[in-house]
Amino acid sequence: MNIEPVAYFHSPLKAKFGIPRQSGLAPDLTGEVRFVPKYDAPEAVRGLEGFDYCWLIWGFSLNPAGSSHLTVRPPRLGGNDRVGVFASRSPFRPNGLGLSCVRIESVEQGWLKVSGADLADGTPIYDIKPYVGYADSRPGAKSGFVDSAAWKALEVVIPGDVAEKMPQKEIKALVQLLSQDPRPGYQDDPERIYGMYFCGFDVKFCVQGEKLFVRSAEKY
Repeated sequence: MNIEPVAYFHSPLKAKFGIPRQSGLAPDLTGEVRFVPKYDAPEAVRGLEGFDYCWLIWGFSLNPAGSSHLTVRPPRLGGNDRVGVFASRSPFRPNGLGLSCVRIESVEQGWLKVSGADLADGTPIYDIKPYVGYADSRPGAKSGFVDSAAWKALEVVIPGDVAEKMPQKEIKALVQLLSQDPRPGYQDDPERIYGMYFCGFDVKFCVQGEKLFVRSAEKY
């Protein structure tokens, strides 16, 4: 089966580091689904404005193609324990396809504004399907090792001189991103300074215990 993108994603996140590990974890993070010319027509999205959410089927374009590993190390397990690749949501998969549920903010001519996506800028999108509550929601479903490995959000501290550089909505999204602790699960060095690109800024931070401290944010 040959597939080709129907759209590309436009995001304030330009690199893999800092991208949410799941969709919905940073609900104030907004992005745009921009259709390729073939699907840039009102008919292609007619009726989609009646849905609150949709599924994006997309490609891990920043990863090497076609991982053959049968096991992976989920961040939720600290980055050391292994589970089967099909028991995880790892981006390193036999076929590099991702699935994300995002909130539809608006449906425009040629593009969608969405929020809560876990995609990098430039990600190819291969299909879009509406989220249907009666079929897609499974309240109370078991979630395997995720249920027993609690994930505690970090407290994010941003100095005033850094916060005033960005609009309030962008700061809110940045806090949501950083609170999920974007570091590799096996790293815990309180002296190490990390950097991530967000909304045109190179954001530097460190983590000490259960607090994340933003050190600087400079335009790049």
